[in-house]
Amino acid sequence: MRDLLVLGIFMGALPFALRHTWAGVLLWTWISIMNPHQLAYGFAATAPFAAVAAGATRISIFLNRDKLRMPWEPPVVVLFMFVFWMCVTTVFAFHPQTSWDQLVKVLKIQLMTVVAFAAIRERKHIELFIWINVLSLGFFGVKGGLYTIATAGAGRVWGPGGFIGGNNELAVALIMAIPLMNYLRMVSTRRWVRIGLLVALLLTTVSALGTQSRGAFLAISAMALVLWFRSDRKFVTGVMVAIVAVGLVAFLPNTWEERMGTIQSYEQDGSAMGRIEAWKMTFNLASKNFFGGGFDIYYPSTYAIYAPESTQSQGSHSIYFSVLGEHGFVGLVLFLTIWYLAFRTAGNIRRDAKRQEETAWLFHLAGMCQVSLVGYLVGGAFLALAYFDLPYNVLVILVASLRWMQEKRWVTEPTGAFGSGNPVSRIRTAVRRRIQRWS
Repeated sequence: MRDLLVLGIFMGALPFALRHTWAGVLLWTWISIMNPHQLAYGFAATAPFAAVAAGATRISIFLNRDKLRMPWEPPVVVLFMFVFWMCVTTVFAFHPQTSWDQLVKVLKIQLMTVVAFAAIRERKHIELFIWINVLSLGFFGVKGGLYTIATAGAGRVWGPGGFIGGNNELAVALIMAIPLMNYLRMVSTRRWVRIGLLVALLLTTVSALGTQSRGAFLAISAMALVLWFRSDRKFVTGVMVAIVAVGLVAFLPNTWEERMGTIQSYEQDGSAMGRIEAWKMTFNLASKNFFGGGFDIYYPSTYAIYAPESTQSQGSHSIYFSVLGEHGFVGLVLFLTIWYLAFRTAGNIRRDAKRQEETAWLFHLAGMCQVSLVGYLVGGAFLALAYFDLPYNVLVILVASLRWMQEKRWVTEPTGAFGSGNPVSRIRTAVRRRIQRWS
């Protein structure tokens, strides 16, 4: 039954993907982020849904009449440089064949990111793209939250597979989705949608904590701090955050508190010390190899050379140290520059968007994108998610939003995908368009 459901949804969306490139991007995003076929038990579990979705999207570029134009904003340019540099470092990789295999996977993701940059232009594209990301992860957030409540926090929440197969990886993905959920809740004009998103937001938070991920705890704390700092009513916001935090922590079992307590006593935790040893290895490797070691470097032989005192040979478990070890200091600088420019883009959007009613939604969206990236950059410090789709999807949202504002598209697009928008601004836009026709 699950196989037929996934296949039915996919086949129903495929004609739209062939007709419109932006629809193909949405279909690909659903498959790559949610991995719905992994929830089936029959033929759908191994069917090449992602490849078909990507192929249909690429074919649509030549079949449809959508206007595609690459926005050459600074973060996009640096992302291209980073992808090119990964190709260069693969040439000098310690293990060329396995590194090449991983590079192909990364290039497939980044190719679709490039297509998304070019295809997502209108407000409805942006909002539907946000909804796809939110619903894809919100499913696991609500499911995991209910499971955590049902087991009183005793059961650990795990991911569906792919990049977010583990509990730690799922936790960071859910944390990144929470601010985007909050944005949709803020701008929705339907009360039942706002209530539903609020419930989903709370359950997703419970689910993230239910993964018992220490990185998730730090990421949620960082996001809460950013939200408090951004709030106009800091005292009220601080009290509300404290009440929710105390309530959630009080609900979770003692095992959760003991696991979070190991953050302070990391010297006695084998997993934490293994990460530190891996970080030392990647730093030493990058210090002696300008191009890094390529994607595949986590072998006992590599540790024997660059971290001989280490007793383990695990992965780096960090977006920063994985990029450092695999692509050298140049790769790390490019990677960090992408996210610095993403934050600056969001800041520019917030500065300009608050000047008029028609762009007020962008002010909130850019702010929530910043909070989402804070969750990624803090939680990702302890996980190897440097090539995960979701942060690059947030970058797509920011770049598309900036282009929408620069092109003053509110003149021709008064509402979003679901008719959202300020009623006053809708009336003004309608009058303005009528005047333009008469003139």
